[in-house]
This record gives sequence, C-alpha cells and structure tokens, in this order.
Amino acid sequence: MSAATGPAFGLVAGEASGDNLGGPLIEALAQRAPGSRFFGIAGPRMAEAGCEAWFSADELAVMGLAEIVRHLPRLLRLRRDLLQRFAATAPDAYVGIDSPEFNLRVAAALKRRGIPTVQYVSPQVWAWRQGRVRTIGQSVDLVLCVLPFEPAFYAAHSVRAVFVGHPLADRIPFEIDARDARAALRLPQAGEVVAVLPGSRAGEVTKLGPPFAATLAWLQSRRPSLSFVAPMANAGARERFERDLREHAPQAEVHLVDGRAHEAIAASDAVLVASGTATLETALLKRPMVVAYRVAPLTGWLLREMKLVKTQYFSHPNLLAARPLVPEFFQEQVRPEVLGPAVLEQLDRPDRAALIDEYGRIHRMLRCDASQRAADAVLELVAGQRSVR
Repeated sequence: MSAATGPAFGLVAGEASGDNLGGPLIEALAQRAPGSRFFGIAGPRMAEAGCEAWFSADELAVMGLAEIVRHLPRLLRLRRDLLQRFAATAPDAYVGIDSPEFNLRVAAALKRRGIPTVQYVSPQVWAWRQGRVRTIGQSVDLVLCVLPFEPAFYAAHSVRAVFVGHPLADRIPFEIDARDARAALRLPQAGEVVAVLPGSRAGEVTKLGPPFAATLAWLQSRRPSLSFVAPMANAGARERFERDLREHAPQAEVHLVDGRAHEAIAASDAVLVASGTATLETALLKRPMVVAYRVAPLTGWLLREMKLVKTQYFSHPNLLAARPLVPEFFQEQVRPEVLGPAVLEQLDRPDRAALIDEYGRIHRMLRCDASQRAADAVLELVAGQRSVR
C-alpha cells in the first residue's frame, strides 16, 4: 500500500447475493480509506461501487456438491487465473464473499503468502459438515458473520469471527406499503398476489422452476382470483422459467419482471421462494412464505445417508427464530400437491400479526450498520498485519 493510493483489496463474490453484499462493503471501505483500490470477481453492484471486475460473479453460480464436481475443471482454471493475477497485484487484504467452496481455497493460498484473508458470510458449518471449521480457521484470519449465533460457534473452535449484521436489514424499512409496490409493478390493487422466486442460479431454477410453475397451475385451479408475480434474477433464469411456465402452467397469467424482487415480495400476500438469501429478504419485508430446496440426487443422498446435516431448519427465518415460523420442503416434498396447499395456508394463516411481530424482532436483531461494521473489521485486520510487519 502506498500513502498516495491507499490499500488494495482483492475481492471475490459469488452470484447476485454476494454482489449485493460486496457493493456496500466497497463503498464503506472507500469512505474510510480514500484512494483504496478494489479488484477481483465482481457483479454489477460491486463494479458500480468501484471494483475492477476481472471475472463475472456469475462464474461462481454453482450449487450443491454434485454440481461443483461437474463444473470443477472450469472452476480450477478460474482459481488458477485469479491467483496469478492476485500474485501480480499483491492486495493488502483479500475478502471472499459467500461462495465458500471457492473462496476458502483462494484464501488459503493467499494466506500462505502473508496476505490477510477474510470470509464475509460464514458457511453454514454449524449446520452440516462441521469438520470444515478447521479448514476455515486455517484459511482465513477473520470471519464476518451475518447471523448472530455464529461467532459463538467459531469461538468454541478458536476461530476469530465477528457479527456485523446484514446489509439487507439496514436497507429494508421496517414497514412496507404493498399498494405502492403493486402500483410500481402495475399489479391489481384488489385481490391476493403470490410472488414466486425460483432462484438465481441455473441449477437452482432448473430444479425448482418446473414444480414452482406446476404449483401456480394448481393454485389457479383452486383459487382463480389469485394474481402471480415472478421477479427474475437474470436473463438465464427468466428464459428457463418462461419455458417451465409454458410447459407446466400454460393457462396461468404470471407477471414476469426483471429484477425488482424487493418490490415483488412487498406487493405480495404470500411468497413461494427458493431457500437462500431471498427467504431473509421475504422475512424483512414481513411476508408469509413457503420455502423449497432441491439439490442434485447425489447431493441429497449424501446429506441424508451420511447424516451431514446438524440443524432442524434451512431457511433464514426458522434458523433465526429457532423454531418453525414458515414451512420448509426438501427434495421429493417439492411438488405442487404439497406446495400448493402450503401457499394457501400462508395466505389464510390466522396468526399473521404474530408472524409479522416475529419478523420485526429478527429485523431489529440484524440491523447493525453491517457494511460499516464489516469495513471497520477489515481495516482493523489490515492495520494489525502492517504493525506486525
């Protein structure tokens, strides 16, 4: 680092959710350390904040053990090329954002070269494959946790970790007016609306798109007055889901929008959603939801037969509440005759007010100026490393 330019940060974000975390982090780092430089694997949000994108975040949009194996040659080439470029630029710190299967290996290689390394968003190591915590401790100097119970788990294994909160909780207001969201999306003000989010990654939409589309057909046949809105994370997801709708729900009228997940969820009365960050967004927007998760058959078999899962829940609301706030469905449960009735139950649930109160508690717990706290922790790590040198 030179006094004229400020520190240099290598960053890697996987897919849209990582990009949305990385953008505000870059802005907070730039505010605290003027003249900083940022480069690595980035999406449009990070690029807008000032990150030089050597590769697109979409390159890492792979889910599940089996999918990673299938894409392994490409991912290995990407990692090799990335490490060569980091070797040439010598960043003052490396921040891997989500995508732990890729980022932890990059971090380990850089840590061996004396570069401070950070993992932003903990892998769900407390939930499954807990032995990975040793690898995490060997690979990174610091874990930035977005869930409040995670630092205690890491402390028990002598891994440095801090809770920073979640940027979504900072960005989303406590109260949302569905009427404004419906007007913005040109949805009818009267009647019930169901939002459908089949995911952003290709593998995710491929697995969830067909049963989600079939569920819309099931719902329309039982409650014809329903309206449907489906925010599409990217062009690939839209193309796949349009194909699924033509095949499985040709009569359903589904309002597809590009992006705008926040507005689509806010406009809805209930949400059918893929497991992941979108479940947290739905909770912060205070909407009932049905959560689905499907992986490749091999991945599902490994999770079950090898008893790799150590937690009862996989959706953010249930994990944060430590109880089943919303229904979750996995693998063969993800079919229209199961999802459809569950969506109707969420539309009609009598304890809606109590659910919203619990969502509010979660929102307050996660609202901590996350990007600012994360930036402070990263800069403290860099300063400590420089003082050691």
